[in-house]
Amino acid sequence: MKYLFILLFTLFSGTLVFTQNKTDISLKWKDSDKQETSISSETGNLYSKLSHHGPAIENEWMGLRLYFDYKVAVDVYNKTQTRLELAEAEWYPTPEQQKEGWGADQYKVGKTVGLGGVRLWDGEKVVYLDPVRMRTARVCKEANISYMEMLSEGIPYKGDSIDILVRVTVFSGIRAAKVEAFALCNKPVQFLTGVNYHAGMQTQQGDNTIWTWGIHPEDVAAFQLAIGSGISYNPNDFVSIKKEEKEYQMISKPAKYLSTWIISASEKDPDLYTMEKFVDYLENFEK
Repeated sequence: MKYLFILLFTLFSGTLVFTQNKTDISLKWKDSDKQETSISSETGNLYSKLSHHGPAIENEWMGLRLYFDYKVAVDVYNKTQTRLELAEAEWYPTPEQQKEGWGADQYKVGKTVGLGGVRLWDGEKVVYLDPVRMRTARVCKEANISYMEMLSEGIPYKGDSIDILVRVTVFSGIRAAKVEAFALCNKPVQFLTGVNYHAGMQTQQGDNTIWTWGIHPEDVAAFQLAIGSGISYNPNDFVSIKKEEKEYQMISKPAKYLSTWIISASEKDPDLYTMEKFVDYLENFEK
């Protein structure tokens, strides 16, 4: 009985370690410590009223946020240590914290999709998920994952009014995050996603990946680092992938659902600290 107890305790302890959730969520109003699970707006724009400008999630390697405005872009918080940081440092650690090894907002999105953000394509031009009748952000933390959602309702699209749900999920023990787009309407739509880049950065499109590496002209971080960003996708889901002036634009086939995987790392990442290591990981990532 004694040995059985030890065996069960060992197995149970191992399970606890294995299932430890190394992800987190955050959604709150500015100047408030109260975490919300859902926030809605009829204007569709709470960018300046929410902490980190919208919902945020993280795993031990990176943080991600969705802008709560017309962009609904995905932005990245890059880390230099494998740990959770949102609860204490939020999105903007002090220069002192950054010098001590905390992460920072190194990534510059601007008006682009950022890293894997979702928009629409009407056959001729990009259609933002805006204007809306209602926009809702939601965050959820479960056993081994955390996810954030942005539901944009009443978007004008090809003479109709449609709803689009964007969900971004991070997983314990998996570096990449999954981005999903759902068209909550009767007819399929063409989604538009991609990866942005800046002058001087190295970029490349492969058979099922797109990656960038270099300095983002961000003025929020205490110091600049070379950043890698990449997206892994099923090429059969897309009819067109073009390198535009500031971003790769990926236009999907007509569909009601689209998914991609995104990843980012910096030159101070414990493992993927060079472009070669980053690209090798991305190209060998198994979905």
